Parts: sequence; C-alpha cells; structure tokens
Amino acid sequence: MIMRIFQVRTRPHQEEAFARFFHETAIPLMHGTEGIVQVLPGAPHDDPRMFSFVMIWRDLAALQDFVGDDYRTPHIDPIEEELVESRMIHHYELVEG
Repeated sequence: MIMRIFQVRTRPHQEEAFARFFHETAIPLMHGTEGIVQVLPGAPHDDPRMFSFVMIWRDLAALQDFVGDDYRTPHIDPIEEELVESRMIHHYELVEG
C-alpha cells in the first residue's frame, strides 16, 4: 500500500474559503475515490493556513488511475488553485507495525 501525505498552505486571508472547499469538496471526493483504503484529513492546529491529507492507497496503480502517471505531482482542483500558496507531497510504502 502507498501512503500519500499532501500538505497545503493557503494564500493569506484565504483560510475560510479553503476550509469550505476542504470540507465540502475535497474530503467527500477523497472518501468516494476508488482505490483509497483510508483518508485522514487534517485541519489547522498551530498554523491556520496549513491543511493536510494522509491517504492510504491500495497500490501505486490505483493512485495513478486517479492522478495519472506523474503521481509525484499534486492533483489540483481548479477551485483550489486560487486559494493555495504552496503544496507539498510525499509518498511512502505503508509499513505494518
């Protein structure tokens, strides 16, 4: 399984707009996506501009079916583009503990 960690920093003063997008669009989209085993959305704690997703994908093929062959590039919704200052994405092999 593949663990995909996606972090977003909103543009200044776009926190509320991004929070609406996050809760109303992004979270439901991820929960309904084929190949995702688990979704862990993260809302701001210390920094009001930071949001994140930890997604567990069944395998790399399922992830690529969603984002395309270049899975290292974040999948960006057009609505999100104007709200986000920066993105960071990392992938890991899930390790059973």
